[in-house]
Amino acid sequence: MKYPIGIQDFESIINGGYTYVDKTALIYRLVTEGKIYFLSRPRRFGKSLLVSTLDAYFKGKKELFKGLAIDELETEWAEYPVFHLDFNGEDFTDVGTLEKKLEKFLSSYEQVYGKSPDSQTLGSRFGDLLKTAHLKCGRRSVVLIDEYNKPLLDVLDTGIFTTIDGENRLLENHHRNILKGFYSVFKGADEHLQFVLLTGVTKFSQVSVFSGFNQPDDISLSRNYEALCGITEEELLYYFKEPIIEMAEVYHCTEEVMKERLKSQYDGYHFGYRMTDIYNPFSILNAFSKMQIGDYWFHSGTPTYLIHLMTHTNENLNDLTGKYYDPSQFIDYKADVEKPLPMIYQSGYLTIKGCDMDMGTFLLDFPNNEVKKGFVTLVANNYLQSEKDTGSWARDIVGALKTGKLEQFRKLLTSFLADIPYSMRRKESERERERYFHYTFYLLMRMVSVYTVYTEKQQNEGRVDCIVETPDYIYIFEFKLDGTADEALQQIEDKGYARSYEADGRKLFKVGIVFSSETGTVSEFKVVEQSS
Repeated sequence: MKYPIGIQDFESIINGGYTYVDKTALIYRLVTEGKIYFLSRPRRFGKSLLVSTLDAYFKGKKELFKGLAIDELETEWAEYPVFHLDFNGEDFTDVGTLEKKLEKFLSSYEQVYGKSPDSQTLGSRFGDLLKTAHLKCGRRSVVLIDEYNKPLLDVLDTGIFTTIDGENRLLENHHRNILKGFYSVFKGADEHLQFVLLTGVTKFSQVSVFSGFNQPDDISLSRNYEALCGITEEELLYYFKEPIIEMAEVYHCTEEVMKERLKSQYDGYHFGYRMTDIYNPFSILNAFSKMQIGDYWFHSGTPTYLIHLMTHTNENLNDLTGKYYDPSQFIDYKADVEKPLPMIYQSGYLTIKGCDMDMGTFLLDFPNNEVKKGFVTLVANNYLQSEKDTGSWARDIVGALKTGKLEQFRKLLTSFLADIPYSMRRKESERERERYFHYTFYLLMRMVSVYTVYTEKQQNEGRVDCIVETPDYIYIFEFKLDGTADEALQQIEDKGYARSYEADGRKLFKVGIVFSSETGTVSEFKVVEQSS
């Protein structure tokens, strides 16, 4: 099999004999049931390929779709004037890059359809082009814009300034004004438009670049288009049965075990109430190509804007994950360091894990192990600033837990905490010390959870700090700040945290750990083995 890794052009995939997961039935539904759409999906999730496929469809390239689902649905195969604008591949932190990009885009089409002498601004030129193309071709225009807001995301929170008419302005605000004028054209061009699709990582907002543009149908959470990008479990088993079997042989495991490993590593995305399981296409294709389970998506690059956001925010990750939210809290475009949830969700680091139909709310958490490991490690490195390699430390500490070596676990934990600079753990108030303590252990155990089963179980009488399950052992941890290990163990007993494991055949350990605010590391560590 040939895997289209890094290939986002539909024509190249088809003509090159690469594997193509057929999305054309959904595409046909999209183009026949609506007109102006917006779709948000994380990076490297197939948005560019979707746009390229639509480009080929509206140009009437019937031969490319032979044998695909749409071949039996479409009968006309009409050719429309297509305006395709792709913001990928440009660095918009360079002043003037956005203006040059739009100028090049408009000039190329003006050479085809002509330029009105009355058009002065970028927006007015675009509007005239849509009208002229419609009149000249006898068919209304199609507009496809890929990564519509990258010019904003590149400069978000960078503090870069530019000079406009002798006045210093934030480049972020300058770009916003340019895009607002450019995109507002759609509002008055309805009669000249056949179809419009804008894709991006983040969703438009009425107070952002789309303040004058309120027509799009946002299908980002549409039950009908959950699988428009990405690979469903059904598609995975249909198109990739052979590489799954081959990988099972490489890893010396059964086909079923390999399916589970791929699922925990790359599945878990959901984009609507149907809760259709979606695999990350970039990661799964890389895994099949290399015959190795790796962290392909995360290692392909962390967005600069997200790093800026996480550096400045005061909100802890444990305050964001595992909670139900109204869609308005994480869907709307917001560049707010005080409320980073929308940006984290829209970037693909959190996804929908459950929904309450009655309340209209969604549960958000990490989609899979690849994302959880990468993102938690990123946050932990930024927050703790330890000189140790957190990834290798996590693997070592999991090795200790899997083999029941709690003394080794204690040493690894103690040395890691001791390595955190004093400046990071120095907190003036008791409340802040408590907050730092809880967040530190949350991040550390979240890293551990990638390699084991980790739970934050809500028990009848309270929430246990941490439970780690391995094939042979169960560990119930209770952490205390400047208390005693006996107090921690007593809380495990009093709250009955171990009751649900009474019939479990694995060895169970209750572990009380005390963290010293003075030394910044473990001051007391006590273990009690559950009697049979």
